[in-house]
Amino acid sequence: MKYVLSLVGVAIVACAIAFCGGRGAKAEEDFMRIHIVANSNSNFDQNVKFVVKDAVVEFLIPLLSDAQDKLQAAKVIQQNLDKIGEVANMALLKQGAKYVAKVKIETEQMPMRAYEGIVLKEGVYDSLKIELGNAKGDNWWCVVFPAVCFIDSKNPANFEYISKIWEIIHSVTKK
Repeated sequence: MKYVLSLVGVAIVACAIAFCGGRGAKAEEDFMRIHIVANSNSNFDQNVKFVVKDAVVEFLIPLLSDAQDKLQAAKVIQQNLDKIGEVANMALLKQGAKYVAKVKIETEQMPMRAYEGIVLKEGVYDSLKIELGNAKGDNWWCVVFPAVCFIDSKNPANFEYISKIWEIIHSVTKK
């Protein structure tokens, strides 16, 4: 009996890893990325980019907490584009930036990236794109659904999981 339970546990973990944690296991259409492009590469503009990132992520966490799939997440983001723009522009204003943010959902070519055991292949992804000012600087990107990259910037070990599916998979793979 103990042997059967062990096999069942291994099977569940293997399925979870194949579903979400395996290298390249999910297709591009299963992910919603976030992409923030700085105004320039000046130290000021690069720092502002991260302040905007933190503000937008903090705003998105509760909005996306019940999203069950990428389509649902994209719909919530689309319905809140104006508010996301307001959050980004308020962060810019507080930092003294003399430019504004442009916020949109866009399909973009993205490079390969690895996040906490998930490898996203180079490919075309839907993304929440936030362009700051002239959008000529280095950028930051991650995954908004499932919430692979929503990390507490003061303590990177504390992840903020906003997807119920991701929470379940993560809890199974941790055992």
